[in-house]
Amino acid sequence: MRRSRLLHVPFWFTYVFLYAPIIVLVVMSFNSGKSAYTYEGFSLKWYGVLAQDAKVMEGLVNTLIVAAGSTAIATVLGTLLAVGLARHTRSKTLDAIALMPAVLPDLVLAIGLLVFYGVVQFTLGLHSVTLSHAVFSMAFVAAVVRTRLSGADTSLEEASRDLGAGPVTTFMKVTLPQLMPGIIAGALLAFTLSLDEFVIAFFTIGNLDQTLPIVIYSMIRFGVTPEINALGAILLLVSFTAVIVGQRLTKIGESRAQD
Repeated sequence: MRRSRLLHVPFWFTYVFLYAPIIVLVVMSFNSGKSAYTYEGFSLKWYGVLAQDAKVMEGLVNTLIVAAGSTAIATVLGTLLAVGLARHTRSKTLDAIALMPAVLPDLVLAIGLLVFYGVVQFTLGLHSVTLSHAVFSMAFVAAVVRTRLSGADTSLEEASRDLGAGPVTTFMKVTLPQLMPGIIAGALLAFTLSLDEFVIAFFTIGNLDQTLPIVIYSMIRFGVTPEINALGAILLLVSFTAVIVGQRLTKIGESRAQD
């Protein structure tokens, strides 16, 4: 009994190690003082200061635009890529190539994309960041959907084709509903990755627009302030909300697929 309790020590230590900095950030975002390291009392004033910061609000809007656009592109292309790799081209080489953007260092991928845009004379801006994030996220979506696809019931697709349905109808009516939980999970992952991705955005955005991570980087060069803590707490809330919504949608998709 005593030995089993001792086994819980590393478990709880790991949780404390992971979440203690996040808890400190949230607590310090309600600090009434100007110091980001000394708690002087409860206050919501830094959230008001944050709401009035035009630069932060512009960066937030740009980030949401990029995240939504790249998620849509990555989800569609990643799903099609997963289906193609699993059902039409059984090649380990192609599997490795498809997943390469996910394992490449962000710096290498960012420099490669920047050079590519320069070669084809593609102007930089929010559109270039959206495409770059889609390239980066598509590999993750494909990996998640591919995992879901490996557990799908192929007999349903065979029955659909035997009954006269074409490939497109079979995919839309049979395959896609089975893959929906994986697609939702992949889209959620792509959105989260794009939301806080800094390196690729920094290299491919140009000089006119800035995403929120770049805005935060420019702010912390002069020191961390309670305003940045408030911004981090809001992003944390958005992330938790996205996870909860994603889990709910995944359960709905799984129940519909079983029906």
